[in-house]
Amino acid sequence: MYIRKTTRIYKGKTYTNHLLVESVQTPKGPRQRTICSLGSLEPGPAEDWLALAHKLESGLHGQESLPGSGTEIRELSQKASKGKKRTAATGSAMTVEPDRITMEEPREAGPVHAGHQMWRQLGIDAILRRAGLSERACTLTEAMTLNRLICPLSEHAMPDWIRRTAMGDILSEDFSGLYDEALYRNLDRLHPNRERIERELAEQEKTLFDLDDTVYLYDLTSTYFEGQAKANPQAKRGYSRDKRGDCKQVVVGLVLDRDGFPKAHEVFDGNMQDRRSLDRMLDALEKRTGKKPGATVIVDRGMAFDENLEQIQKRGMHYLVAGLQPERNQWLDELEDDEGWEQVVRTPSPRNPFQKKSRVEIKRQQKGEVVYILCRSEGRQEKDRAIRETHEAKLLRDLTKLQQRVAKGRLKKEDKIQQAIGRLMERYARVARYYQIAYDSGQQQLSWKELADKKAIAQKLDGSYVLKTDRQDLTADEIWRTYILLTRVEDAFRDMKSPLMERPIFHHLEHRTQTHIFLCVLAYHLLAAIEHRFLQAGIHTSWWTIRQQLITHQVATIVLPTTHGRVLRIRKATTPEPLHRQIYATLRITSEVMKPVKTWHLETASDEKKLKL
Repeated sequence: MYIRKTTRIYKGKTYTNHLLVESVQTPKGPRQRTICSLGSLEPGPAEDWLALAHKLESGLHGQESLPGSGTEIRELSQKASKGKKRTAATGSAMTVEPDRITMEEPREAGPVHAGHQMWRQLGIDAILRRAGLSERACTLTEAMTLNRLICPLSEHAMPDWIRRTAMGDILSEDFSGLYDEALYRNLDRLHPNRERIERELAEQEKTLFDLDDTVYLYDLTSTYFEGQAKANPQAKRGYSRDKRGDCKQVVVGLVLDRDGFPKAHEVFDGNMQDRRSLDRMLDALEKRTGKKPGATVIVDRGMAFDENLEQIQKRGMHYLVAGLQPERNQWLDELEDDEGWEQVVRTPSPRNPFQKKSRVEIKRQQKGEVVYILCRSEGRQEKDRAIRETHEAKLLRDLTKLQQRVAKGRLKKEDKIQQAIGRLMERYARVARYYQIAYDSGQQQLSWKELADKKAIAQKLDGSYVLKTDRQDLTADEIWRTYILLTRVEDAFRDMKSPLMERPIFHHLEHRTQTHIFLCVLAYHLLAAIEHRFLQAGIHTSWWTIRQQLITHQVATIVLPTTHGRVLRIRKATTPEPLHRQIYATLRITSEVMKPVKTWHLETASDEKKLKL
């Protein structure tokens, strides 16, 4: 005789029953005959079932009494029904030694769970599979992106971090044998698929969040390398936004929509000028989103040259830019005239209701087909004055040093002296324009003179700026508020450089550098989606705050030694706290991090066989 397991599905629920059967010979061959039904025996250890069958067989043949006068049968057959009335079936099926209960392998789960569920909402796995990536590559890409989102590390340190979190439990993946080489290879697989992934992801987000695609915000930043990066032709020295002129760098261009979601990005050479990047960026945007005639492109004054405006208009798009310095000078009389100004109503941030907003005034002017918005800002006036005075002090200090070098004969060649003057005028262009610098080769003397009239104009223009656009349908207030959206690109760069740790770059190969930046952008998609969910709920917060609040939600293994010499291990998440549940509800994701995994272990060291329940 032996025990056979049967299952039956009724109203979507699976019921398990165990039968005591024996094999009998019939004219049609051996058949099984049911002796009796034992109910469900699953709560008990499986290795006891065969022993029970042998005892029942001996009792039925009169060789010995039925085991325990039915006690063992009742214990095994009634455990399932008792388990339904208790918190857990296993609780009614065994006796646990409470003094020996322990917990093992606690792992951080909350931030990983939030990132993983948002990854699923955005459908990134499906996008990666359509791009031809294998299941393993999809899993590694998600793990690398979540690392960028939660605790950015190098590929060398990433495997250990993955094993220190509940990543393996949540993704149902064994990362015990993961090494950095697999991650480097995954960067190589991702590189040729970046454009397609970015295009499909942008379209998915537009549908999921009902995003507006009539406004595009474009800006650039730089990110520097550790080391010489000689194998990367894009690594060059140029204007460093990170104040690291001693390091090679690349320039990163990023386009966002008005809600702050990335639409396209490009990696340029480290010495790329802002104005030279716009045409290439518009081409990249068109590949990702298609042609968008009538959309408005917003850029700062570094891309406000006539050639840039033509590049935007020839694609059937509108522009909104900050005017260059000479254009601001043209409106000096209007800026000084106190008539016709309107004050912009600015509300404090919900995160800081006591914040005092600086006063901003705007005035609309028209010249041909171009609309100009003259702006005066109290806060910017103080900032402009401080910057101008700082640059002026530095210019005079460096001019004095150069004058001393010339006087002491350490710099004699006139061409070298003129080059040094040119470098100073380029470095301090904001203030050098109202200084006249001259070198007398006969007397070998360097001198300079302040141009008081030009300096007076600069002082009057402190705190003022000019916006211009070809949009005739917008009011002055709408134009100003639309341009201010450009600060979202600055916020995106700040997030990518700080929480997502885009810099410094340790990769020295061009394609891996580009893919590293792509992973940072991919992580920013998750960050933007998470923060957008909270904004939809009227909650103004940041991913950094959410991440800190979720750290306490963990996964651990509960070890339950029994009096029968066996150990039950239950791998499960801790019960989410009310704050955790609130975050998950806002993100519209489940609070269940993982399905509990139960395993039986023999307590003796000689037998380590696991019996999965």
